Amino acid sequence: MEKRILVVDDDEMNLRRTKVILGKDYEVLMVNSGFAALDTLKKEKIDLVLLDIEMPKMDGFETFRRMKEFAGNIPVIFLTASGWKDDVVNAVHLGAVNYLKKPFQPRELQRRVALEFEKA
Repeated sequence: MEKRILVVDDDEMNLRRTKVILGKDYEVLMVNSGFAALDTLKKEKIDLVLLDIEMPKMDGFETFRRMKEFAGNIPVIFLTASGWKDDVVNAVHLGAVNYLKKPFQPRELQRRVALEFEKA
């Protein structure tokens, strides 16, 4: 069965780009907000979440905190344009399995996702 990845990003172009990069190997679901991510996680079986940090209304950190209440076993890789060291520290402290700075190279995203699925 194909692994399912939920991509959470408020930028439509980032969503499409990520789906193109990963869509050949995985089933990719896309949502544009933390609220939509939480709703999807309650309804769908998801194997990995790619989560943007900076989003309006509910940022990636808050989304991740809420997600952990009912889906804490799903690995999360943060994707962000932020270069702030504090963001990296916060992501790891919260339990993210990885962190990738945008813009990222397609092969690097593929590699990190594949590595995470190899752990499972």
